Amino acid sequence: MAIAADVLAKHGLNAADLEQIAAILGREPTLVELGIFSVMWSEHCSYKSSKIHLGKLPTAAPWVVQGPGENAGVIDIGEGKVCVFKMESHNHPSFIEPYQGAATGVGGILRDVFTMGARPVALLNALRFGEPAHPKTRHLVEGVVAGIGGYGNCVGVPTVGGECTFHRAYNGNILVNAMAVGIAEADKVFYAKARGIGNPVLYVGAKTGRDGIHGATMASAEFSEAKEAERPTVQVGDPFTEKLLIEACLELMASDVIVAIQDMGAAGLTSSSFEMASSGGAGIEMVLDAVPMRETGMTPYEIMLSESQERMLMVVEAGREAEAMAVFAKWELDCAVVGRVTDTGRMVLKWRDEVVADVPVAPVAGASPVLDRPYVKTPSPVPLPNADPQNMGSADRLLLEMMGLPDIASKRWIFEQYDHMVMADTVLLPGAGDAAVVRVHGSRRGLALTTDCTPRYCEADPYQGGMQAVAEAWRNLTAVGARPLAITNCLNFGNPERPRIMGQLVGCIEGMAAACKALDFPVVSGNVSLYNETDGRAILPTPNVGGVGLVADIDRLVGLRFATAGMALVLVGEGQGWLGGSLLWQQVLGRDDGAPPPVRLADERRNGDAVRGLIEAGLVEACHDLADGGLAVAVAEMCLASGIGAVVTVPSEAPAVIAWLFGEDQARYLLAVEPGSERDVLRRLAQGGVVARAIGRTGGDSLTLGAAPAISLDRLRQRAEGWLPSYMAGA
Repeated sequence: MAIAADVLAKHGLNAADLEQIAAILGREPTLVELGIFSVMWSEHCSYKSSKIHLGKLPTAAPWVVQGPGENAGVIDIGEGKVCVFKMESHNHPSFIEPYQGAATGVGGILRDVFTMGARPVALLNALRFGEPAHPKTRHLVEGVVAGIGGYGNCVGVPTVGGECTFHRAYNGNILVNAMAVGIAEADKVFYAKARGIGNPVLYVGAKTGRDGIHGATMASAEFSEAKEAERPTVQVGDPFTEKLLIEACLELMASDVIVAIQDMGAAGLTSSSFEMASSGGAGIEMVLDAVPMRETGMTPYEIMLSESQERMLMVVEAGREAEAMAVFAKWELDCAVVGRVTDTGRMVLKWRDEVVADVPVAPVAGASPVLDRPYVKTPSPVPLPNADPQNMGSADRLLLEMMGLPDIASKRWIFEQYDHMVMADTVLLPGAGDAAVVRVHGSRRGLALTTDCTPRYCEADPYQGGMQAVAEAWRNLTAVGARPLAITNCLNFGNPERPRIMGQLVGCIEGMAAACKALDFPVVSGNVSLYNETDGRAILPTPNVGGVGLVADIDRLVGLRFATAGMALVLVGEGQGWLGGSLLWQQVLGRDDGAPPPVRLADERRNGDAVRGLIEAGLVEACHDLADGGLAVAVAEMCLASGIGAVVTVPSEAPAVIAWLFGEDQARYLLAVEPGSERDVLRRLAQGGVVARAIGRTGGDSLTLGAAPAISLDRLRQRAEGWLPSYMAGA
């Protein structure tokens, strides 16, 4: 073939790929066709390294309306409504240009949701930054948070939850994963299936520019210091245009004009047109001259690969183009007829009356190389003995140190920059519960939403870490009183060409699959983000999970706050004092040895169902699942949320006090119940085969852990609230 090796490399292709492309076309590809194959066969768009393993995830349930394969997943939430949601990554762009990278990540995930006919009602984000001492971290935190807030606040969708952690493994490759949730009428869900021979294809939204060209290709390769200069591959977002686009699309969706609709996300006009044609088993002929452009001299190659934001592609009923164009004109958005649906099964692109690309749709959209990459499973680490390490110090000193750790410290500085009350349906605010809750508008029901993952567990034992990510999301939804329904995910890993990294991906997927099956918690959408490493240094394996659950009556939901003094504290679940993989072990003692806590799925299901039943019966006033920092951190967070102290009694039979307080054993919850009702609560739990015990009382203005000196809530609050503002101020 005549195409030079450096041109192929720039497109993320190799000689074998070129041979396959030539075989499909029966000739050498044009430059436009080469660009099309490049982005459609990229890791970011084709999932070629993960596809065979993603098939292990359960995706079906009676309440699942649409699983993976569309713009977003759809689940039935009853009363004629569905919930539409998805999570995606915008990692490399956010490292290169943190504000725009994060902002356009929000914009893109919103489009995935309202493309399906849903009005977006909530945003969440899962952020992973490098170690605080790294010279770039503060700048990246500031830019990413500002970008998320700047876009979400302006577009008018509340940002209600998420997480933010720090680790040296993310120094050269941060993670910015955005999740959007919407609600639609069950009979008004739209899909990306081009149908109806002769139906017109419309381009709507903002004009096309040169921003974002080869963004999908960049996201499918290892990072390097040199790539930080690639600002042209980062899109520029406009939340005000996105707001107009949301309203215009939803207005048109109220009619029967739209046949199919697709967001122009990664790979822009290329992916949207090919995916619509492939899903509908049709062909499309497009005239690129008709595409609205904001820059002069653009080429067909640039038009097809641009990732300019706030754009959609749709198929409408023939003869009704004027109705659609009138709606978009009302909202001051571009709308142009750029093509038509054909029965050829081919994508034909014309420019100045010449054909610049003519390729079969099916092989481009569905015949990308499927790679069964070799992998090496991570060796199972050896569990630590259930004993307190020597010279640990007292529980009060350790708790104060823990509360000031970057991963535990309050993220108020972040979430106060987000508008979480716009739309007036947020009923459980950031920091108030284990999951955010937004009202299903006009009803007494609520959607509970969370994002979860513990990357240090996944690094030590990918299978257990994958299970734990799903189980913790399930627990967080349960802890507010919601019935967990389904998850989306964003699987962030390093270079899959390395067997060790590929083994992490496989292990995490298999662990997630086991947990989803055991908990009836199917995967309905998601994203895979590979090559998250810089100069050969990979991130921690980070399979972020976004969970959605349904609260039947928002009057019965619970958060972290103790209602009054004198309440009984009930610990649900067995605690062996598991320190391996814990924050205490790693970030206080600086040790990486030891297995992470095992996830016992039968216990998760039994304990969670029992706790949810107690909440639904009105017997629980506050609930917190036990995660990072174990029992000690959980009770401290509940005290700070309520402004009421507590006394925790360490059982005499506990062989290791520090491990009992700070161990991160799974399937556990801390409940606050009305004084005098603990016997009834414990009896109900015992009848369900759940291990539980009363461990203390609420009251006062300090927290006492066993025999350790009391810690005033003021001192705890200073530690928890002080770190992030001080860090961002440069102190």
